[in-house]
Amino acid sequence: MAPGSLASYRRKRDPDRTPEPIPAVGSTRTRKNKRPTFVVQEHHASSLHWDFRLERDGVLASWALPKGVPMFPDQNHLAVQVEDHPLEYGSFSGTIPAGEYGGGEVSIWDHGVYDCEKWLPKEIMVVLHGQRVEGRYVLFPTKGKNWMIHRMDPAPEGFAPLPTHLSPMLAVADRLPPDDGRWAYEFKWDGMRVLVWVDGGRLRMVSRNDNDVTGSFPDLRGFAESLASHQALLDGELVVLGHDGKPSFSQLQHRIHAGSPASAQRLAPASPASLVVFDLLHLDGASLLDRAYDQRRSALEALGIGAPNWAVTPSFTDVTGREILRVAVDAGMEGVVAKRRTSLYRPGQRSREWIKVKHQRTQEMVIGGYTKGKGGRRADFGALLLGVPAAGTAKLTFVGKVGTGFSEADRGDLLVRLRRIERATSPFDAPLPTGLRKEATFVSPKMVGEVRFGEWTPDGHLRHPVWRGLRPDKSSAEVRREP
Repeated sequence: MAPGSLASYRRKRDPDRTPEPIPAVGSTRTRKNKRPTFVVQEHHASSLHWDFRLERDGVLASWALPKGVPMFPDQNHLAVQVEDHPLEYGSFSGTIPAGEYGGGEVSIWDHGVYDCEKWLPKEIMVVLHGQRVEGRYVLFPTKGKNWMIHRMDPAPEGFAPLPTHLSPMLAVADRLPPDDGRWAYEFKWDGMRVLVWVDGGRLRMVSRNDNDVTGSFPDLRGFAESLASHQALLDGELVVLGHDGKPSFSQLQHRIHAGSPASAQRLAPASPASLVVFDLLHLDGASLLDRAYDQRRSALEALGIGAPNWAVTPSFTDVTGREILRVAVDAGMEGVVAKRRTSLYRPGQRSREWIKVKHQRTQEMVIGGYTKGKGGRRADFGALLLGVPAAGTAKLTFVGKVGTGFSEADRGDLLVRLRRIERATSPFDAPLPTGLRKEATFVSPKMVGEVRFGEWTPDGHLRHPVWRGLRPDKSSAEVRREP
């Protein structure tokens, strides 16, 4: 070991305050293994990163990788050079106390030996032989302490890239399937469907209509860090629980419509969001789309997801659908989803291998206009005019109006949105009922909302609809009348 090569390392650490190995000045360590070692340590410090260390001249030359080790040759990852570490650090895992340099959890992500092909001031080329990483890598400096790490070999055989875009599989509304042992039952959560990307400890959540909603839910950033060892794509639901502990769609509305990061941060403590995960589509270089539900479910449960703000929804295979639906009703849930246990995941398809069963009638609607308020609501709207897309046309079929279920905040927000998209012509495929024609102000059929209602009347209208909220996660083209 060159004299003073660990001086910077020792200067930053106090042996009485940190469990990290701090060898005495002048001490040396003799190793029996002639091949140099490497280690990659996952480090949950003030910012998550991976420490990449190569044994060289009796110490561990070290770099911090914010996005981890690249697995594809078209990816260059930042590598920030840090002080040399002692060889003993290669086996260290544990907790560095808060307030100390690098405070946080350290664990070994991968380790092994390497072959050195080149070690120059401007280029280091090595071949790693680890448990998770195998292949040729090159490090080269850019500016200051910043380097880049590049994989020179092709991706490992069979290693599939994480998809950058996917549409969720959809269920068909129907009655419960027969209890023949071929179905698994999950609760239907009253929230917003999202696909969830976890890559390098970073989170990305995308709604059904491809809106990135990550920024609206800062309280869920820790979910990705909890799965930092993995690269994954998951399917789930964002929910907000009310004071009664039941999912509250109205409180979720406020979180969805947070206008800025500051607003989202302000809303989070009062209405904390939860992520309920129910499927795993990609994990650590392997696509799970062509695996049966039972196999995907087993892999999902093996991840050990669980915290106050995120969990895996239960899956029931040893009880009847009626029993689970009864439990869902008693718990204030929206219903159940039955999933055929042999079903593959079919992105973007609405499949009868997934069946949703609701205990109350709800229907997504496209807003086609509104009526003006009366009396004390002259400056407000009276009711929203609702429709569903007419088959084979760009028009809407009128199915009724809704004037109840709105909070004052809802009304103010909706009126601002409606006025922005007003138009002179009707978006409906037939004239409105006589009593509504003079009252109606039409809007472009862009906004989707949801109502709860009693039943469909014989002439195709909603009976006793009550407003539930906007559905910014759905496009008007997706709306259809549910059976």
